Amino acid sequence: MSTWRQERNSKALARLERRLSGSFPACVLAHAYRQPLIPPTQRKAVESYWRHRPLLADRLARALAAKSGTPEGWQWHLGEEKANGSPLSFRSPPAPFRQPAFALGPGHCCVCGQPVFRLGWHRDLWGDGKPNKNASWHSACVIAWQLWNAPSDHIKVLKKRQDRKCLLTGRRLLRNAEVDHRVPLFAVWSEHRFRAWPELLGFWGAPNLQVINKTAHQEKSSEEAGRRARQRLAPSPSASRIITALLSADS
Repeated sequence: MSTWRQERNSKALARLERRLSGSFPACVLAHAYRQPLIPPTQRKAVESYWRHRPLLADRLARALAAKSGTPEGWQWHLGEEKANGSPLSFRSPPAPFRQPAFALGPGHCCVCGQPVFRLGWHRDLWGDGKPNKNASWHSACVIAWQLWNAPSDHIKVLKKRQDRKCLLTGRRLLRNAEVDHRVPLFAVWSEHRFRAWPELLGFWGAPNLQVINKTAHQEKSSEEAGRRARQRLAPSPSASRIITALLSADS
């Protein structure tokens, strides 16, 4: 270890332990001690913990959302402007608590709707029952939101989860491998949008993510594009009935 790093870590460790709370999560502290550069504050240690565990953050965020449940009166809609908080595209996950009409206010996470406690933690480890009124995100939900919106940024973790094998071909993942949604997001919008909101989040989260080789991804995307085109061209049930009636009348 370089002299600079030793000196830097020595100062950071002294600063961290000087203000360390007795209720500080032990798992986060153990993580901080293992880092090449020790985070100097409790908050930075928490952020580092979740940043290194995006799949765990995803699982926790969806569990917290399930605890909150779908807000009464909410339905997944695509917005025409950013002002109402609705996503502009089905590629963004639905987030009712980010919409002004359903926001729970300071001290509650705008992603999952649960109270936010000290240091962005999701549980009241300090036992005072007071959410942090200056916070509107759990530290874990920040990372989960990043994963849902930009899964390619976490490709290394996703590759490791698959033992670096392409899930479509069974072959070893190549350098040009890409992140893919097993159930395409356009199908989520067209076929699943009336499901409960916590269930919908799974389509953006780890259960619906896979890393596949580029060639396999291109073939899958081509098949999906063909299916999507057929859905657009297919007549609606009411139109089909009208056409059938007209043909019967002509005969």
